[in-house]
Amino acid sequence: MNLTLKQLRYFDAVARQRHFGRAADLCAISQPALSMQIRELEEVLGSRLFERGPRDVRLTDFGEAMLQRAREILRAVDELEGLARASRDRMVGRLRIGVIPTVAPYLLPRVVADLSRANPEIDLQIREAVTPNLLQEVREGRLDTAIVALPVSEPSLTETALFSEAFVLVRPLAEGDRPVPSGDMLREMRLLLLEEGHCFRDQTLSFCNAHANRPRQWMEGSSLATLVQMVGQGIGVTLIPEMAVAMETRSASVSVSRFGGPEPQRTVGLVWRRSSPLARQLSLVAEVVRRSAVALGHAPRPGVAMPPQGWPDPASDERDGVATCDSALLGQP
Repeated sequence: MNLTLKQLRYFDAVARQRHFGRAADLCAISQPALSMQIRELEEVLGSRLFERGPRDVRLTDFGEAMLQRAREILRAVDELEGLARASRDRMVGRLRIGVIPTVAPYLLPRVVADLSRANPEIDLQIREAVTPNLLQEVREGRLDTAIVALPVSEPSLTETALFSEAFVLVRPLAEGDRPVPSGDMLREMRLLLLEEGHCFRDQTLSFCNAHANRPRQWMEGSSLATLVQMVGQGIGVTLIPEMAVAMETRSASVSVSRFGGPEPQRTVGLVWRRSSPLARQLSLVAEVVRRSAVALGHAPRPGVAMPPQGWPDPASDERDGVATCDSALLGQP
């Protein structure tokens, strides 16, 4: 029997996507080439792995049993890769980072630049997805680490808090001189929310105490940009994280205000598997990300160790050309 790791990875991709075309895109190969690899794998195993339908594919009973073992093999190979990387003094080679959508556009460009400067030999692979998907991929070893809102309360994961930031209220420009509503008052307004699956949606509903009683009128959007543009058209109001203000409000006719204390806020941090052989290096990565956030004006969380000598301090770099979240843009309650 001559199985290859490449075939097992393709098998895993098709099993996850339930679609050969999407799996081929994910693996960066053509669909015919992927299909050929799966057929060869089925021939080697002597049994079909998938039931092929007109729109999707399903695992056979044998495929279900095979998938569990294939993932165990792939996870073990990734762990060996991690051990090899962990044996070096510097972070080199592949580093797979997941980021939630309400952080990625605003923090990621600075983080990528700072990590690349701190570790020139690093090969960053970025994945943007909602929190549940990222946590699953970290647990399964498909991501080395993820930037998410804390806490996640996963016993198998290490959490490192990086910084905190407030949520701000975005209203139509004509409403900017009105008193800032409380969370309970927001529940009675037309509140624009992100779609299900976004942790920021849950945090907004929590501030409005609206888990049990949903807002009287509300609409959903796929991104913060969509929500802010809808507010600019007078459709309703929304909350966004402070880091998103500069980018999302520059082309919208909206007013941005802070809430009276205590302000709604979130803590953003890094998570990785407790069993990861890269734990020491990921602690250093966490510090670079924290410094990147501080350079952009976010409040650091206490208790995070300083980086070793030789790691650059992004906060000390020139900030020309770096978009910061100026508190003057936020207005006053």
